[in-house]
Amino acid sequence: MNTQLTVLALATGLLTGALFRFLNVPIPAPPELPGVMGIVGIYVGYKLIDHFDVGVDVLEALGS
Repeated sequence: MNTQLTVLALATGLLTGALFRFLNVPIPAPPELPGVMGIVGIYVGYKLIDHFDVGVDVLEALGS
């Protein structure tokens, strides 16, 4: 994992969130912890399937 890229992404997110709050507009993300944890869960689930190298190619299964 690229630490510099991760830090830049975090800094960008913090600045964007601060700007949205400063301008008093709603953020384009869940404003409550359960919503944020749902997004984290999606990411962790994706990474787990990737780690165990399992999955189905949907287009191939449909014959496309």
